[in-house]
Amino acid sequence: MNNQFYGILPDIVDDIIANYNESDLLLGKTEKKLPVRSTIIDILNDLRRLLFPDYFNADRVDMNNAVYYTGQILSNLHKKLLHQVALALAYNDQIHSADSPEILQKSEDICCNFFKTIPLIQQKIFLDVQAGYDGDPAAKSKEQVVISYPGLYAIFVYRIAHELYKMHVPFIPRTMTEYAHSKTGIDINAGATIGQYFFMDHGTGIVIGETTVIGDYVKLYQGVTLGALSTRGGQRLAGVKRHPTIGDRVTIYSNATILGGETVIGKDSVIGGGAFITSSIPEKTRVSVTPPELSIKNDVKATLSATNYIYEI
Repeated sequence: MNNQFYGILPDIVDDIIANYNESDLLLGKTEKKLPVRSTIIDILNDLRRLLFPDYFNADRVDMNNAVYYTGQILSNLHKKLLHQVALALAYNDQIHSADSPEILQKSEDICCNFFKTIPLIQQKIFLDVQAGYDGDPAAKSKEQVVISYPGLYAIFVYRIAHELYKMHVPFIPRTMTEYAHSKTGIDINAGATIGQYFFMDHGTGIVIGETTVIGDYVKLYQGVTLGALSTRGGQRLAGVKRHPTIGDRVTIYSNATILGGETVIGKDSVIGGGAFITSSIPEKTRVSVTPPELSIKNDVKATLSATNYIYEI
């Protein structure tokens, strides 16, 4: 049996090597390297330990050792992030390598500017924790929200990635948010703009596109999609506003779909579960879907009528 495999092995190797040579995606044709996904995940874990000391680390952190603890984590984070940003910038640079003075200086500037935003990011996430506690009767404490709510983890990763996205760091922001997506089932593009006091109840299946703008005090339920009407234009649509704008204090219930860059949901509105919206909704509007009509046949199979939308102002 082994002899049979080793008989075909050289041909398989040759075919794979031919794919290597023909593809422009595979590494080895350049000295440059992509950022390391496992290190980016380590950076997220360190940032979570930084923002929530005593929650995600084995050592006891209190005000007696907080200065040392914070300084140590920040120093380690700087080394890790600096190298990954340099790799990301150099990979897209036709001239300079990751260890060139030009790339290293640009990476240092980005890292310093990023770390300056950490206190503000922390304050925003504290408000997100408060929103989770205030918005969920099942929440027993804010501590429970921090350690167990997937929506809180997804918004934490988003707020980190969004700052790097704004600084035009390639690869790393999307790697961060896709990691959160894989862990939580919540897909938030790093380019989206999300205001303060944001809460996703249950969260699974929520999709928030790159050019989405969300105001303050917004609450989403599971399965909500804030997407584009069409992506058939492909790369020609890059940088174009493709996703909706959600005003302040809007609540969107489960499985609602809101599409289009020109679609605006006015502030203080409520969007009912299952709604499908492709045009703007005025402020202080309640959008509901009429319950489907259930009919029972002799074979005990149920059929549902088409849904209709009711707009109540």
